[in-house]
Parts: sequence; C-alpha cells; structure tokens
Amino acid sequence: MQVLDWLEHRYGDVLSVEEQAFVQDFRRQPRESRALLVRMVMRKGVHFRAGKLSYLEIGDIARAAEPLLAAGWIDEHSPLLIEELFDVLLKAEILQCFGTVIEQPKGKKSDWLPSLSEQLCDARSFSQWCPQLNDRLFTLTIMGVCDRLRLMFFGNLYQDWSEFVLADLGIFTYEKVEFCAESRGLRCREDLDACVFLHQCQQRFEAGEAVTDIVEQINALELSNPWLQRRRGKLLFQLGQHCERLADFSTALTIYRDCAYPGARVRLIRVLERCGEYQLAMDLATHAEQTPESAAEHQHLLRVLPRLRRKLGGPAVKRPAPRDMQRLDLQLPRVDPALSVEYYVQAHLAQDSAPVHYVENSLINSLFGLLCWPAIFAPLPGAFFHPFQRGPVDLLNEDFHARRAGLFEACLAELDDGRYVQTLRERYVTKWGVQSPFVFWGALSQELLDQALDCLPPEHLKHWFNRLLMDIKANRAGMPDLIQFWPQDKTYRMIEVKGPGDRLQDNQLRWLEFCHEHQMPIAVCYVQWSEQSA
Repeated sequence: MQVLDWLEHRYGDVLSVEEQAFVQDFRRQPRESRALLVRMVMRKGVHFRAGKLSYLEIGDIARAAEPLLAAGWIDEHSPLLIEELFDVLLKAEILQCFGTVIEQPKGKKSDWLPSLSEQLCDARSFSQWCPQLNDRLFTLTIMGVCDRLRLMFFGNLYQDWSEFVLADLGIFTYEKVEFCAESRGLRCREDLDACVFLHQCQQRFEAGEAVTDIVEQINALELSNPWLQRRRGKLLFQLGQHCERLADFSTALTIYRDCAYPGARVRLIRVLERCGEYQLAMDLATHAEQTPESAAEHQHLLRVLPRLRRKLGGPAVKRPAPRDMQRLDLQLPRVDPALSVEYYVQAHLAQDSAPVHYVENSLINSLFGLLCWPAIFAPLPGAFFHPFQRGPVDLLNEDFHARRAGLFEACLAELDDGRYVQTLRERYVTKWGVQSPFVFWGALSQELLDQALDCLPPEHLKHWFNRLLMDIKANRAGMPDLIQFWPQDKTYRMIEVKGPGDRLQDNQLRWLEFCHEHQMPIAVCYVQWSEQSA
C-alpha cells in the first residue's frame, strides 16, 4: 500500500485509467489476496505453480487466489508453449506427462526439449498439458501494469520491489531526503511512454535486432525531459560502440555525429581516423582541443593529434616526456598464487610504525562522501525520485557540481579551519551503513579513518576533492592501490602497484600526474616474482 499511496500522491496526473483502476481495486481486495499478488509480482517470471506457493501470512492459496482470478489479474487457463511449460515442470513430472514420446528417458530436460518442440508445437493450458498432475498454474496478466508502476516509483526498471524487504530487514539503509513537488523523473504520460520505449529498444538491441532500425526509431523520439535525453544519449553511445566492434563504421559515424553523450566526440574522431578521413578527424580534434569536455578527452587528444598530423604529412611534434616519478622495484616470492600482488606488497612494506592499507578508490572517495554529505544529498529538483536511492540521479551529469556549488563550497571550507576532523568523525558514526555513491563502509575502518585524519594534510584532501568534482565519473576511479602512514611523523605515501607485465592505465596516469603537480607523495611499485615462487 505504501507504493500505491506514494504513486497516487506524486503521479496521480500521470497514471492511466487502467492504472488508476488497478490502484483502487487493489485496496478493495482481501488482505491475503493482496499479499499473494505482491508475492507473485516480486518473484521471477509470470507463471506460478499453486503447489509451490506457500506463505504463512497468506494461508490457503486457493482461497486467496479466487478474488485475483475474478479480477483477471491472474489466469489459470493461459496457453503455454512447450518451452514455457518446461520452465515450470520438474524432470520427473516431464517424464510422467510426456514419457511415451521421450526417446531417451535417462537424458536431461534440455535434451528432450528440441524433439518435443517439433512434435508439440501448439499452445495449451497447464491443465490440458498435464492432466495427470494435481496442481494449478497461475499466470500473472498484469505485469505490464506493475512494471509501469515500478518505473514510475523507482525511475528505472533495474530496481525491484525487493528493495522494501531489504530495507525492512535493515540490510540496506538509505538517506532520508525531503522530496519537493518537482522531484520526479517522469513529468507526464509522454515521459513514461518514452522511458518504456527506450527500455524496449535496449532489450531489442540485446536480443540481436538490427541496430539501424533501432537507431532510426530512437532518433525519431521527441523528448523534452533532460533526464530522458541523457538516457537516450547513453543508449545511442552503446549502440555506436557495438557498431565499432563489428567494424560497421558508417553506422557508428551516423550515431556519434548526433550523440551528445560524454565520450561520443572522442569515438567519432577515432572512427573517422579508422575510415581514413584524417582531415575531418583532425579538424574535429583541433576544435575539441580548444574546449575539451573532460581530462580523459584531453588525454586522448594528446595522443591522437600528433598521429593525425603525421598521417596528413605535417611535421612531427614531439610529445612531452612523462614526468619522473618515484619508483619501487620489488622481487617477492609468490607463495600463494590466489593472493593479489597488492597483498604481497602490502605485507612486504608494512611495519608497526608504518602501517599499509589497501584502499584503491575507497579511502579518498569515502572521506569526500562523508564531508560533502549535505551537498550530495541536497533535495534539489530532479535529484531524488524515491526513498531507495544511493545518491542523486544527476550524479554523473556535467552540471552536478554547478547546481550545488554553494553547498560544496561550504563543505570544503571546513578543510580550511580544521572543522572537518570533527565532522568526519561524527558522520562516520551517525551515517554508518547508510547507502552512498562514495562511501565504502566495508573498507573504511575506525583505524583507517583515524590514521588518515592524523596523516593526510587538509590541503591535500582539498585538492583530491576538487578534482573529484571536476569529473566524478572519470575521477572517482584510478586512485593508487595502497597508502602507507607514518603516524609519528604525520606523513603518508600512496603506492600504485603493478605486477609482471602490467602497465599504468590512462586514469591512473592522470592521477599520478595530478599528485606530482600538487607535490603529494606517491610511488609506483613494480613487482617481479622471485625464483622461489611456488
């Protein structure tokens, strides 16, 4: 009832006549019937054996099902193909019902299906297929309605109703955010229909349908909702990448030219180059160099521009030499191949007076998430749609920081006057376990927090946090694997670990360059396994 009350209050003007009728009729059903319908909706699929439905809070399943059958929300006479029937029958039951036409009864279910599909190609109800079984099969007929209600509530179709159970059990805890009137992703019925259509396009693509047909229909979709426009852009970007992998460069070019999703411009330059359109690629890359959309794009352009100049016959441009960085070379015995190379380096370098923690992306992100909690969970319009969000919907949008600039400025100001220490300690306790897009609760122990607050200078934290805000999607990954503290000296060192044959990735190189720029202690550790390795 909580969901339906929420939807009526917040989406009353979006609900269709059919959906409004379902909401009203659901309230009038007996408690046991409502509970049975909810149980079925939460389970996988749409076909359910009555004999498999057993819940203490419901009791007699047959009695609870009668009002649902009368309402037409479930049906026990739905025609099933043999493939659907196999999904709800046990092996012994298949032999009981079809043993006379199964040639190899000692085989597997999957072995029997091809032959039976050829012999039994019509659709029949469960009772017609299996009169020998003393059971009933209920088929949900309202999953379309339930999915649309789920989409309106969550703003997506990857979350499901189990979120309520997980929250009730205390497994997941979410920040309580005030919702303003504008805080909903789907503003009108047209938005809902468009969102469903984009989801169907995604499913058609994953099922192997021709990309060109899907792209044409997606581009014909008229959207005024920025949230849906970004969703469409992301889907088009995925379709473009798929075409690249298939070497269908003409379709990829068409997609990328009209795609505003971050990264599409770089992909367009790449495809133009692969097609031999060096001048077009050069013109676009030169323009992008003047206003790069991100550090990742700028890094890519530094590679592609000299290459394009060479292909166009221009003079060679010497790339700047990489900055020298502290290097550690270790030769270690590999006793247990199942353990990671980071584990071996951590164990080798750790001392009582200089502990080493495996943190990778967890520490800096967590400290940022705790300090900037009020800004991240600010109830801005279009940021939070429902009570089960780990973070704001627009977290990865280009204007995420700009919309909250004043709030983030107030949070980071605590680094200037020392208030951040108490704030982080208090929030670590008061927000413990609450879902966040930044805080890694499983990795952030009290010991690690204490050592970080003692050894990490606030000016370094401010540099890290500001860089995160420049491009959250790109910059919250690629951070060094290990951190070593010297609590007596209140100093630290970050360590990026590379095993044999491994090399630095682009996002790691950007972080290393950033740390050197701001004189943050960092080293790259290269490991070779010694001959004593097992």
